[in-house]
Amino acid sequence: MYFFEKSILLLFAFHCFSLNESVESQTLEVVSDDELLELCRSENYVVALFTLKDCDKCRKYEDTLTQIREELVDSLNAWVVKVEGSNLVHIYNPNKEPALVMFRHGIPLLVPESDAVNDELLANMLLNNRDPIVKELDDNTFEHLTQASTGATTGDWFIKFYSSDSIECQRLQARWETVGAKLKNRVNVARINRHIGGAITARRFSVNQSPTFVLLRRGVMYVYTLPDFTIESFLKFVEKDYQFTVKLQVPQPKSMFDDFVHMCFDVLRENPLAWKLSLTVLVVILLCLVAFTRTPKSSEHKSKKKIN
Repeated sequence: MYFFEKSILLLFAFHCFSLNESVESQTLEVVSDDELLELCRSENYVVALFTLKDCDKCRKYEDTLTQIREELVDSLNAWVVKVEGSNLVHIYNPNKEPALVMFRHGIPLLVPESDAVNDELLANMLLNNRDPIVKELDDNTFEHLTQASTGATTGDWFIKFYSSDSIECQRLQARWETVGAKLKNRVNVARINRHIGGAITARRFSVNQSPTFVLLRRGVMYVYTLPDFTIESFLKFVEKDYQFTVKLQVPQPKSMFDDFVHMCFDVLRENPLAWKLSLTVLVVILLCLVAFTRTPKSSEHKSKKKIN
């Protein structure tokens, strides 16, 4: 009898333990903003759900993510966590919560809602984009990789000109990675810093603001001019809306002299005080020259009068 009771107790304890494990496996670990940043610095793959309490859509996101969590852990050794009421969410998604972001070596990819609520689509999205897709260009690699001036034999390119000091550009990174993931194997998606490393290329394409988006397609250039910086708008532009924008010829690389002149104009345009100061200095120099050339003549005239 004693042995039977002990067995029942052991079975009950095992059942409680299994039930507890099952409940824990169906919930995501909650982390703070600081803990998330530390994970992104130390781990190769982190999948983070930015969520709110008492949010129906957030629960749909979490239920879907929970279904594939074990697959992500097994395939990527990924951390799968959630952050409630985060102050970081606006960096990755302008619409805020819910937002599902995958960090690959610290580089974020924003999962679209259509993928985030479907377990099969979500698994494909995350597992097939385990590496960053957006290519980084600079003045040395731009022409070699894009072949822009020779007819774009390397395929179509959708390029974002950005700058490090632009907050809008920083917030676009996760969405731009998603654009690259959605267009993978169809269009090359890239970015180039128009100040650091890509200034010559930016002047070649007359890019004066950040961000600027340019589509190079079959030797022709199309500029994205819409104010809507959503993933859907970018994809729609590349797939069909480019046809309704102005078709431009791809500019040839500038000579060293032309580029220097363009650079001077850019500096004067972006710094209004610079050209005003330069003009003032030039006027002062001219006045000094005029005064200097007049002085010898007047003194010579006086000396002649004395002789007479």
